[in-house]
Amino acid sequence: MATYTADIDVRFRDIDAMGHVNNAVYATYIEQARTRFFRDVLDLDISGASTVLASLSIDFRRPVELDDDAVVVSVEIADLGRSSATMTHEIRIGDAVAAEAEATLVAVDPETGEPTPIPEAHREAMASYRDR
Repeated sequence: MATYTADIDVRFRDIDAMGHVNNAVYATYIEQARTRFFRDVLDLDISGASTVLASLSIDFRRPVELDDDAVVVSVEIADLGRSSATMTHEIRIGDAVAAEAEATLVAVDPETGEPTPIPEAHREAMASYRDR
């Protein structure tokens, strides 16, 4: 099993009045990693993919601060269904886990909006990142 990772810079605009990265920004970090995963693993621009985010949950472990410079977001496939893929993520600062997350994406028919099977080539590429 492989783990896909993306390094993401912590920007000044990510910081809230408490002096750490705002909790909503963690979802953006995960989205950035997912976008890169689609590009690098599936050879697909996510804006051209017919997928919707069905769910996202984040468990916060420690704050991320501006001095942290960058975070590393991992992507693994926890479950690969007929039309959905559940991804697990860790947001790390060095060896410390800042957050753990799970996101479920559903492939949809762009004309009807109904779930549709994940294309076989994408399924095969995602399978190598499956968390077993």
